[in-house]
Amino acid sequence: MTTAVSFLTSRNPADPTDVLVSIPSPGAFAVVDAVERARAAQAGWLTGGAAARSASLGAVAAAVEAAADELAALAVREVGKPLAEARAEVARTAEIWRYYAQAPYEPTGSVHEPAAGAGLLLSRRRPYGVAGLITPWNFPLAIPTWKAAPALAAGNAVVLKPAPEATACAQRLGEIVRQALPAGVFTVLPGGAGEGNALVSAADVVSFTGSTGAGQAVVRAATARGVPVQAEMGGLNAAVVLPDADIDRAAAHIAAAIAGFAGQKCTATSRVIAVGAAHAPLREALTEVLRDLPVGDPADPTTVCGPLISEYARDQVAEAWHGLRATTGGTVPKGPGWYAAPTLVEQVPAGHRLLREEVFGPVAALLPADDLAHAVRITNAVPYGLVTSVHTADLDTALGGLDRIDTGMIRINAPSTGADFHLPFGGAKASGHGPREQGRAALEFYTSSRTYTLSPAKPM
Repeated sequence: MTTAVSFLTSRNPADPTDVLVSIPSPGAFAVVDAVERARAAQAGWLTGGAAARSASLGAVAAAVEAAADELAALAVREVGKPLAEARAEVARTAEIWRYYAQAPYEPTGSVHEPAAGAGLLLSRRRPYGVAGLITPWNFPLAIPTWKAAPALAAGNAVVLKPAPEATACAQRLGEIVRQALPAGVFTVLPGGAGEGNALVSAADVVSFTGSTGAGQAVVRAATARGVPVQAEMGGLNAAVVLPDADIDRAAAHIAAAIAGFAGQKCTATSRVIAVGAAHAPLREALTEVLRDLPVGDPADPTTVCGPLISEYARDQVAEAWHGLRATTGGTVPKGPGWYAAPTLVEQVPAGHRLLREEVFGPVAALLPADDLAHAVRITNAVPYGLVTSVHTADLDTALGGLDRIDTGMIRINAPSTGADFHLPFGGAKASGHGPREQGRAALEFYTSSRTYTLSPAKPM
């Protein structure tokens, strides 16, 4: 009896007839083999020293920059990322590798005096061994990088399981990284849920970014094994606009956060909360900006809103706005590609899907609030807690509301999208589990703390 072979297929969402990758799934045994090879290579990677690791990560940064045009074009083709955003992601990817290239020289511990007698007390952070990374398709270069670079800098080996929809991007990134690293230290293993489950069952430390349901399953499995795990999951992010805000500027920021890359970011704005007198002018300005936002071929440098990643994703977005009053959008353009018009809906009933689930598309609900306290209650009244943007000319007012907002990140007079890679990134509630990503927080996650007591061999 023969066993059916499943295939991984990656298509161009702007032209679904364009198939980038169609390969057999490697299976769980391939994952175990990759982890064993990574574990064997990790010891030499660590003992090779800080200078070697730093040079290798710096070489990756230079290679990414050298391949910038190719990588950007690949991201446009495989995941439908608008060209301007794809170029920015490639540049950010190189910057992250270069940032962590300095990390091997950072202190890994501290020295303390003993409570009594001679000797030394030391604390030191050491790598776990093999980091298992499970990454999404929406940032096919940056997210694998901001997980892999700190893990490698700290002395771990890495096995990366990318989302099937971003297989080609991950494979190309893997080719670039492996040219600068010893064999076995960095492995890209394409796959689906089966390969992801196998990786969680074999790795020494696990980092996941993706849907809430999948992330919760990863957390349960890794926790049951007793291995460190972090999971960055969904968002249902709000933009709060106060009456004193620069309405036109706020509308431009919010429109970009709603519809940029077709809203396919965990930090995208999906709820717009207009406080008091801000409601009418914001409604008008935001409707106008969204209506005029360039939608179309992601290879066109002027495009802001490209296609959804799949036909199913496009249909889910259309279903979410069905029956609601739209100030603009609410349509699915005809023709090839999986597109949806940027959409703003209002008078959304309590309990509606848009107010309790992440839809992951270019659609947002406009909600009124009586005052800032009311806006904060609306902001917090969802299961997620990733990021909130607040738009106001009064910094005192903004500061007064910050501590009452229960999201992991708060951005004042800026879009909800975007992140600084040298600062902690992550959310609260259903948006995240475990330590933060990026910056020094990532180096701490990929290492464990050890305490050493050094006493003299002979009485002193």
